[in-house]
Amino acid sequence: MLRRTDLISERSVYGSDRASQSYEREQERPGRGGTLPAGPFAVPVVPAYATPHAQPGGEGFGGGLGGSGWGAQFPPAPPEGGRRRRGTGVLIAAVVAALVAGGVGGAIGYNAAKDNDTGGSTTVSAPKDAAALNRAPTSVAGIASTALPSVVTIKASGSQESGTGTGFVYDTQGHILTNNHVVAPAADGGKLTVTFSNGNTYDAQVIGRAQGYDVAVVKLKNPHGVKLTPLPLGNSDNAAVGDATIAIGAPFGLSGTVTTGIVSAVHRPVASSDGQGSTSSYMSAIQTDASINPGNSGGPLLNANGAVIGINSAIQPGGASEPGAQGGSVGLGFAIPINQAKRVANQLIKTGRPVYPVIGVSLDTQYEGDGAKIADDTATGVTPGGPGAQAGLKPNDIITTFDNTLIDSGQTLIGEIWQHQPGDKVNLTYTRNGTTHTTTVTLGSRTGDTDN
Repeated sequence: MLRRTDLISERSVYGSDRASQSYEREQERPGRGGTLPAGPFAVPVVPAYATPHAQPGGEGFGGGLGGSGWGAQFPPAPPEGGRRRRGTGVLIAAVVAALVAGGVGGAIGYNAAKDNDTGGSTTVSAPKDAAALNRAPTSVAGIASTALPSVVTIKASGSQESGTGTGFVYDTQGHILTNNHVVAPAADGGKLTVTFSNGNTYDAQVIGRAQGYDVAVVKLKNPHGVKLTPLPLGNSDNAAVGDATIAIGAPFGLSGTVTTGIVSAVHRPVASSDGQGSTSSYMSAIQTDASINPGNSGGPLLNANGAVIGINSAIQPGGASEPGAQGGSVGLGFAIPINQAKRVANQLIKTGRPVYPVIGVSLDTQYEGDGAKIADDTATGVTPGGPGAQAGLKPNDIITTFDNTLIDSGQTLIGEIWQHQPGDKVNLTYTRNGTTHTTTVTLGSRTGDTDN
């Protein structure tokens, strides 16, 4: 059951158990092999995680190898046409954390990782110096040669599940930046290892993780003597449609894979949930057509200068027709903007806990029009004394723009809010009884996730 709580309000995004329960009922529908989170989204996407599988004796989602993993269960997108409903064009990633670790990747991903682990035919060649290859430093080959030594393959294992994802060197102290859902299997006493492009493997530990942002920081347990070269970080605010992109990761366990594409869209709202209850993440994503597959999660999305502009996090699956099979890339990948990820990472390194900006309102989850409607509950729709109340917002107001960005759903609103920091002053447009109003809200804060 899909449940999202405490997302844009200090109390709860939905404001009451009644509203949350109604939303859960609305969000369920039967799918092949079980219940799938549905919701009013046009295109389902999944985290670009990696070759997860159940441990021997454990219970993997969809029955493990050969089971009915999530990659084969999503129904097709509804046909276009008719009145534009809430969230049309807004994307939802229907799985993170435990769900991803239990079934995304399917048989193909599992076999690829298994062959690699047991010394099979899958190998990764060490990158050659760009000068030796007579390649310009800003060519794809030149950028890949420079970046690959700083990109790592992460293996996370717990008592019930394990998986492989990607990360990259964040600083010279041994911190590695990745997705929360990559390290989730090892979060509670599991084992975490980091392997560099030269084949050297090191034990690591989780320093902090933010479920809402889907960002995590891990650190090498013994970084002494390890040559650590952080990847340069770009400015994701400058990313524009048509810019060249380079994705590096371990799709289906194949470490050191480099793919290219362009920025297909910016500020693409993407929401995700583990489908089990409480874990949700939201991002205003960079969309790219660079080939991204399960295993790319946590890896860098680079620009034409070799600087990181995003963390690859989710894809729209496609091509899977058999239960247990994992569809490949269809050119729809989504990355967390690096400006946001950097801010979250620094907070996690400093305190181990994420901080989320909030506006202090709860949303009407039954609303199907454009914009994000504040719940009509006078007690919980607007938090008394909170940022929204101080800005003049009231129950039943419909938020239509936030910081000059058009808001077409509650999910879009959350993603845009989380692009900011507590204390930021943001212009907001809303309608009340058919009349448009503009106000300025000073964002409040909430510390920590509900589940960690």
